[in-house]
Amino acid sequence: MNTKFVVLLLSSIPVVCLAQEDAARKNELAFGLGGIPSLSRSDASSLDAGSGIALQVNYGRRFLGGRNAALYGEINFLASPTREVSSSVTTATHDFASLYVTPGIRLKFLLASRISPYAVAGGGYADYEQSTTRIDGRTNPVSRQLARGALDFGAGVDVRVWRFVALRGEARDFFTGPPAYNIPSIRGGQHNVVATGGFALCWH
Repeated sequence: MNTKFVVLLLSSIPVVCLAQEDAARKNELAFGLGGIPSLSRSDASSLDAGSGIALQVNYGRRFLGGRNAALYGEINFLASPTREVSSSVTTATHDFASLYVTPGIRLKFLLASRISPYAVAGGGYADYEQSTTRIDGRTNPVSRQLARGALDFGAGVDVRVWRFVALRGEARDFFTGPPAYNIPSIRGGQHNVVATGGFALCWH
């Protein structure tokens, strides 16, 4: 995925020219609401992490671009308050919450058009907060907080509805280590796919 993104980025740079003021505004602040679908882990002992609500805030600033394409630096915040865990292993964590903070870059196309698609990639920090109880109702012995590294990539589209406002739809995958499920056999990375919808405010 990272190799394809770099190739796409390099192939787009020759068509990027200095931006005209009406082609794209330099700053974007977006708010999104969406969901994380459930996932199953079957490394050794089966476990299902339930679906959850996703709350997203994203700030981006254009530092290179023109009417056809633009490159933004961004920082993305996404939080999911609670995802319930179900497993045949009753000593597993009952639920967990998650927070992802991922700086990155965004390559956006057709800035002068009403509809502007884009691709994103980045990396940063994931924080998982495990519940204080296990599935069986007893005290959870694992640490309440667990920090992980995170990679994120995805795509979206902005639909301009007014001079300073655009509707935004987006999907991202946050790839991290797993939360502390309290099941030693579950190891390796975990994909956390998120779909959100919201709006973006744009200004110079």
